[in-house]
Amino acid sequence: MSKIQFFNEDISFVLPNTKSISAWLQNTIKEEGHHLTSLNYIFCSDEYLHKINIEYLDHDYYTDIITFDNSEYETSIEGDLFISIDRVTENAENQFISFSEELHRVMVHGVLHLLGYKDKTEAQKMKIREKENAYLSLLKN
Repeated sequence: MSKIQFFNEDISFVLPNTKSISAWLQNTIKEEGHHLTSLNYIFCSDEYLHKINIEYLDHDYYTDIITFDNSEYETSIEGDLFISIDRVTENAENQFISFSEELHRVMVHGVLHLLGYKDKTEAQKMKIREKENAYLSLLKN
């Protein structure tokens, strides 16, 4: 069984190139000095993710990703990453980039959170964006 799995919750979505994306994400984790235990990507709608945001985080707004860290050890990566395909689609259109580029950015963004990167301050946002760009440049499609 793969350490990275992909699921749908309330939508029909098939991620292309799962093998290359899984290898890329595993390499990202390895490059950051961590060990992958397991990742579950759950693709869903805006409404589904909005309910999770309210129920678990007490945030009443739409978002592109919510990451739950299930790691038991500091250098071990294990988590559930819920991604709104609706939000990724809209963000890609608003930024005039491809859907796949935005989806890959969101996917690695969640992994970077599991690796300990934050994005609350401007400095943190700049750092996580630099990391996203560096790892996106390594993705071979």
